[in-house]
Amino acid sequence: MYIVVEGEDPGYDTFVNGSSLAQHEDAVERLALRLGVKPLIEFFSADENSMALLIEEGAGNPELLRKLPAPQWYPASDGLVTVIALLDALKDEPHQLGSEGPLVLAELEEYARVLKKTEARGLRWHLAVSWR
Repeated sequence: MYIVVEGEDPGYDTFVNGSSLAQHEDAVERLALRLGVKPLIEFFSADENSMALLIEEGAGNPELLRKLPAPQWYPASDGLVTVIALLDALKDEPHQLGSEGPLVLAELEEYARVLKKTEARGLRWHLAVSWR
């Protein structure tokens, strides 16, 4: 799971390593729901380019490209509400997500860094998924 910022080049590094978050997405979603915040997966959207990459990787039906809705974009502040709540819940007990809890915590910190820059510039974002 990675962050896509609206526009061609936001002027900062948007790279986040979301592999542990993706592997523990169910547990992270349950935690978000317990905390009363929107689960990260609800910020998912796909554009034609990312869907084409997924299909090239064998993770979808090429017919989906023709039916693909326009990408959805979200205010960075909305994502920060979720990420900060998850960080607060995990910072003292990252192992509540298992042995990889500290990796999930580190990835959430990357998300917070990128979303804060996104918010400061008034840009919008969404999550995308890579199957690599």
